[in-house]
Amino acid sequence: MKKKTAKKRTQNYKKHIGKAPGTLVYTGKKTDKELLIEAFDYTKETLTENFLTNIEEAKPYRDTDSVTWINIDGLNAIDEIENIGKHYQLHPLVLEDIVNTTQRPKIDEYDDYLFIVLKMLYYDSDENIIIEQVSFILGENYVLSFQESEGDVFDNLRERLRSGNGRIRGLKSDYLLYALIDAVVDNYFSIIETLGNKIEDLETDLFTGNSREDINVEVQQLKREILKVRRAIFPLREIINRVEKAEHSLIQARTINYYRDIYDHLIQVSENIDIYREMIWSLMDMYMTTISNKMNEVMKVLTIMSSIFIPLTFLAGIYGMNFQYIPELQYRNGYFILLGVMFFIFITLLFYFKRKKWL
Repeated sequence: MKKKTAKKRTQNYKKHIGKAPGTLVYTGKKTDKELLIEAFDYTKETLTENFLTNIEEAKPYRDTDSVTWINIDGLNAIDEIENIGKHYQLHPLVLEDIVNTTQRPKIDEYDDYLFIVLKMLYYDSDENIIIEQVSFILGENYVLSFQESEGDVFDNLRERLRSGNGRIRGLKSDYLLYALIDAVVDNYFSIIETLGNKIEDLETDLFTGNSREDINVEVQQLKREILKVRRAIFPLREIINRVEKAEHSLIQARTINYYRDIYDHLIQVSENIDIYREMIWSLMDMYMTTISNKMNEVMKVLTIMSSIFIPLTFLAGIYGMNFQYIPELQYRNGYFILLGVMFFIFITLLFYFKRKKWL
């Protein structure tokens, strides 16, 4: 059983063994996903929105004077991604990292573009956390985004582009990249809020004594969930910090303050994650204490019952011996007297334990 689990955990990495650097190997599970290409081309006055049928239609957007956002869903389309990488002159190692869904969040700087990888988090209908890798290429007048599957957190950004609200249509591609990253980070707050609600519910159940038999499993699952979120979010602070200090020609000075705002949000999210992490450990300690208290209650009842019946058993043992000359055995009412003494001892011990508040 263990061998099967180990094989399952390492099979994605085995795909890279023996491959030359820069070889595109899709490591995700959505191998049957159809390629979907979405293009927003805009200026301050105009906007063109299209769904492209193939990568060839995305190539002309590179040399326009307008700003273009091309969103590509479907990392399993290796040939198409390699094709657009050649047209936009992307390094083979960049393309390799795009299709490697186990890539750690990071930033790579090149002369004429920036490459950023981060994790997009959201919950499904059953409140199971979904972690999806998103890659961005920032060029002079374009941003390319690569996602594993359809569905993201950019719907509000699309509406802002369509309506022309805000400053996004009047600024360059570096602000577009900021808006995309900001949408991902803003959704982190929704993740944090859901985690907080889950922790509060578990804490309430433990405090009120309504803990379920499988609550320890829920605590362990929630602990793993927080660790996943932490691994996905914490490296992004380093990325934004490097964008602030990179002094790259693609990042204008007036946009730096917006990226700094993202950094502040990430600090807030990180602090909440650390707090929730400590709370989860406290919940586990609280659960173990609750179990221990329940066991102590059981042991207290058993101890009290033993304490009551020990003297009664002693008396029964004395008069149950097979000696011939036991004076009390000759008493006409000896049996009833012994029962009375036992009952008196029983009542006295109950009163004593009650007075000591042991009952």
